[in-house]
Amino acid sequence: MKNREKSKALKLSSFTLDGKGISKKKTKSESGLSRFFISFKDNFNKILLVNIIMVLGNLPFLFIIAVLSGYTREAAYLPTSDLFQNLNGIFMIEDPSPFQMSLFALEGLPNQVLVNTTLTYVFIGIGALTLFTFGLVNVGTAYVLRNMAMGEPVFVWSDFWYAVKRNWKQALPFGVIDALINLILIFNVYTTLSNGDFLTSLMFWGNLILIVLYFFMRCYIYVQMVTFKLTVFKIIKNSLIFAMLGLKRNFMALLGCLILILLEVLFIFSAGGILVSLGVALPLAIMFSLMAYMKVYASYFKIKEVMIDPYKAEHPEEFAVEHSADEEVIMHDDVTEAERLEEIKQRNGIT
Repeated sequence: MKNREKSKALKLSSFTLDGKGISKKKTKSESGLSRFFISFKDNFNKILLVNIIMVLGNLPFLFIIAVLSGYTREAAYLPTSDLFQNLNGIFMIEDPSPFQMSLFALEGLPNQVLVNTTLTYVFIGIGALTLFTFGLVNVGTAYVLRNMAMGEPVFVWSDFWYAVKRNWKQALPFGVIDALINLILIFNVYTTLSNGDFLTSLMFWGNLILIVLYFFMRCYIYVQMVTFKLTVFKIIKNSLIFAMLGLKRNFMALLGCLILILLEVLFIFSAGGILVSLGVALPLAIMFSLMAYMKVYASYFKIKEVMIDPYKAEHPEEFAVEHSADEEVIMHDDVTEAERLEEIKQRNGIT
């Protein structure tokens, strides 16, 4: 009798969940594109909320964007040629000829440069806080998006903080490392893009390959962090292996992200500026979370295939939980079923 009352209480509490997740009748045995689009449709509103969390969580980065745009800098005019300073010193010692005066005038043609101000350094300091929010936001949203891919009911806000509280000791230091790696790789590609000599071209393509490889690895890093109790070293090692094992899924995620970036570029730089508003709205509305969802969706089912399913087959006693006949138990977190049940009760005010 008591068990029946408890089951009724849990069924009743399910009406307070933040959505029903993916329909298992449609996606029970699928992990490809069809399931992705069904999942995206069913979780569209939640993905919008995740994007808001990502934007607000990394809000200090907007100050870096303001610095890069030149908003905090002042314009100054300096001679374009580096020879001007030397010529100026020479002409102060001896009387210049008409030819030398013409050369002096040509070499002294001014060029506008942007000079850093006090506000620039203040904005850079505020923007540096992104180093400390980057990993926390990524680990929290990875947990939420992973649950969406699994087809579980999702509490966007509470699930986000749940994952942050459980994983902040790993996410915080790795987020700093992750952000620095991304910045270094992007800076390397940017600085070697315009130079045409062989060595620089070789460095450009080498860094581009590293960016693609690290993109593949990042698909798996945060998903493993919220799924298993592993050291950061083992997570990185596994992610490097998964980057090779899941090439097909990884390339699909990369292709999807590149399409979104291409749309963003077209909105900003095409049609005479008419679509700039869409270019601004796309990242603020859904672009970041959709890219993250593509990566999580690409990585989760490969992790399930290689790590979760074999472990479940070897340790069936750890997964012996009652479920309905048509329900597939896809995932267990690094918590016991009792702990997860208690978490659901607390969220819904069940005593």
